[in-house]
Amino acid sequence: MPDMTTMQTTNGAEPMIRLQELTKVFPGQKNPAVESLDMDIPAGEIVILVGPSGCGKTTTMRLINRLIEPTSGHIILEGEDVTKVNPDKLRRRIGYVIQQVGLFPHQTIADNIATVPKMLGWDSKRIRARVDELLALVGLDPSQYRNRYPKQLSGGQRQRAGVARALSADPPVMLMDEPFGAIDPITRDRLQNEFLRLQETIRKTIVFVTHDIDEAIKMGDRIAILREGSRIAQYDTPARILSAPADDFVADFVGHGASLKRLNLSRVRDVELVDWPTAGLESSPAEVLAALRGSDKGAVLILDGGRRPTRWVTGRELGRADQPIAELGHPAEAIVQRHTTLGDALNEMLTSRVGCAIVVDESGAYLGTVDFATVSAEIQTMRQDARDRSRAEADEIHGSSARNG
Repeated sequence: MPDMTTMQTTNGAEPMIRLQELTKVFPGQKNPAVESLDMDIPAGEIVILVGPSGCGKTTTMRLINRLIEPTSGHIILEGEDVTKVNPDKLRRRIGYVIQQVGLFPHQTIADNIATVPKMLGWDSKRIRARVDELLALVGLDPSQYRNRYPKQLSGGQRQRAGVARALSADPPVMLMDEPFGAIDPITRDRLQNEFLRLQETIRKTIVFVTHDIDEAIKMGDRIAILREGSRIAQYDTPARILSAPADDFVADFVGHGASLKRLNLSRVRDVELVDWPTAGLESSPAEVLAALRGSDKGAVLILDGGRRPTRWVTGRELGRADQPIAELGHPAEAIVQRHTTLGDALNEMLTSRVGCAIVVDESGAYLGTVDFATVSAEIQTMRQDARDRSRAEADEIHGSSARNG
């Protein structure tokens, strides 16, 4: 079993962040909020802090950028002990995103994003270029959103702007305190997926606090499940936490439904896509019907000139030859991208009248579909992998005991 308190990077590299004996005792409190915490956080990974309310996860995260000063212990950032350095300079090296975003209401989105670059003395041309770059990166058209104020944005748009502000000076580390917690479930799922896609590009070291184990499994490269006092119950990959919880506390916190939770460990890109018959908007009913008869499916997916899904049409609907294809059937729903988790793809499938999720690339062009059979097969594969790992670990423990005996 791996060390549950300090997990080294697999390639032996120095961690981006190392916490050593980190402790925080608030005045008037008998018990520490954080007690002798040791943790290594690898570069380029998302590390999730999760645990019951009051366990100290947010306090731990705020100790890292010294919004809360530690009582004792050390914070090592990129090999440097930053426990006693100027806290303002430290915070310029660390992006910070909170649940309520924290944008300045009297400033435009551009001015909000430019806050730290201005402090660092960047010239106006460089700042403008960086603002536009980041707005585009988080999916906000600079020409539309640069000069708007926070109150003119939706909750999801404000959250994107908050991420852009945290990235403004290109910090190596980001701290995220329940960043998607105050958003409706549909928008939250989309923002989670968009952020995972963004992380594939930016590869930041991210410490992410959440109370939601499902979010932790979906978002994290590693998860630290914390007891009271930020004492680590288990610090491991999501796959190992699901297949080999360290104790009853971890097992109870993870809860039931491990097979469904494992679907958030796999992404659409990890499975073989299923093709469906397709036709263009300009196709005749006879051409669409021929595509349908040449397959074993019950509907044809209609694509526009850019191969973007528009509608589903069944054979029954094709009997209405007096209507153009663009007016037949029903809109193409349940559309996902390759980085979407299989758990989210399954949720989308449940809304689909044809029982599959349509997979598209970043331009929205059709790539294939994911259906229930694909998801079921992946669950079986995950179960077998978990059983194989458990057997291998048991054999290793047995072999080690025999050698030591």
